[in-house]
Amino acid sequence: MTPLNPSPERHDLLAASTTGTTPLTVASVASRAKPGKSRWPARLDLLQSLTGLLLALFLIAHMAFVSSILMSHDAFYTVARFFEGAYFLGKPYPILVSGVVAGVLALFIGHAWLALRKFPAGFRQYRAFVAHKSRLRHGDTSLWWLQVWTGFALFFMATVHLYQMLMNPSLIGPYESADRVWTGNLWPLYLLLLFAAELHASVGLYRLALKWGWFDSGNPNRSRRRLRWVKHGLSAFFITLGLVTLSAYIDLGRAHAEHAGERYVPASQSAPAASGRH
Repeated sequence: MTPLNPSPERHDLLAASTTGTTPLTVASVASRAKPGKSRWPARLDLLQSLTGLLLALFLIAHMAFVSSILMSHDAFYTVARFFEGAYFLGKPYPILVSGVVAGVLALFIGHAWLALRKFPAGFRQYRAFVAHKSRLRHGDTSLWWLQVWTGFALFFMATVHLYQMLMNPSLIGPYESADRVWTGNLWPLYLLLLFAAELHASVGLYRLALKWGWFDSGNPNRSRRRLRWVKHGLSAFFITLGLVTLSAYIDLGRAHAEHAGERYVPASQSAPAASGRH
């Protein structure tokens, strides 16, 4: 985000970045910081970046996990039992899932608190920023504003989803998850959550790469353009994968609606029981 009242150091760096002489990074800003200034804002910025990066990586892993339903029902069942420790503890322990969810929830709340420091604190600041954004017409400033709104939406929608997983860790499986999506009428929430989460994460990774100078080349403008294309590609890929995955859960939930609440049993476990009844 371009601040409303940039410091002289930021003005110098912004001018240099627009001429292509110096990439605008946190490292370059830090190198010009005046001695005696408090380092806590920089530390909190670093912590915000770190928590955001961890949450984005978790989101990528989570998408890989839930999309395993596209391979087969047994594949998703196997992944779910793996996270419950069934394959190295002898039996599933859903409490392990609750522990992971609790950690993600704490990380999510911490990241939200750190991000709130930069939100407009009142109507006057909000109006001043909107006017500033309209005059500036800067793409990255608009992306920051998109992050503000998607982050605000995520604070409510993601909290609902995480609370459900925290309280019901054993209800993760092909039938269980599909019933929650369709019979539990949560598919509209998950649809909105998909768009908000993937847009927020892709923009966040893009801004992190710019902020910390990742993948810088000799030409800052060229680096920015390339990173934007990567951001667009990530958004398109994960939103498409998410829509296909959500459609698979909806279809399974509709087919299983008459037996909602029934647990999924993989073929490898049901075959011996079935053969014993003959």
